[in-house]
Amino acid sequence: MPQSYTPLTHARLSPRATYAKPEAPSKRVTTDSPAVEVMTDLQRVTAVTITPGASIDLANQRMIAGGVRLLLVLDDDKNVAGLITASDILGEKPLQYLRKRGGTFSDVLVQDIMTPQDQLDVLLLYDVLNARVGDIVATLTRFGRQHALVVEQDGRDGMQKVRGIFSATQIGRQLGAAVMTTEIATTFAALETALGS
Repeated sequence: MPQSYTPLTHARLSPRATYAKPEAPSKRVTTDSPAVEVMTDLQRVTAVTITPGASIDLANQRMIAGGVRLLLVLDDDKNVAGLITASDILGEKPLQYLRKRGGTFSDVLVQDIMTPQDQLDVLLLYDVLNARVGDIVATLTRFGRQHALVVEQDGRDGMQKVRGIFSATQIGRQLGAAVMTTEIATTFAALETALGS
């Protein structure tokens, strides 16, 4: 039996009409606020992504356009292959790569300087739901990171999925005070690279 639908009443747009904007995530928080108040929840905000074979120039443009400083790097199956940050692109990594391999800046690809999936440390959503903002700041500071990924287990197949991202810059905006972390080398290979060996 065909369903009957009723057209809605319409009106003209009034003069000086504005438009709705998403609420800015700049809600003031304290270090005792729930940690989820400073987490970018990827169920509410679409992640900005890139492929491993893209140029770092394109990655930088995508960050600028998206107003972010981190991109998830996705493989052909849309699985997280790694991540790349503005610090990776604008820091020493491209120059170190070029010293070893040769070429020009435009030859450097995301896959050449990204942090691969097997080197990514993540936080568990279960722990985050019970944490405070100060706990996240302490975590970022202890490990010298600007960002932290949050994962949850998929109930159906038990696989992890990236659910959220913490950004020291965003947390600082919401706290009203800078969150100072220092990127540190956490493996011998990263330490050798940082020392130029």
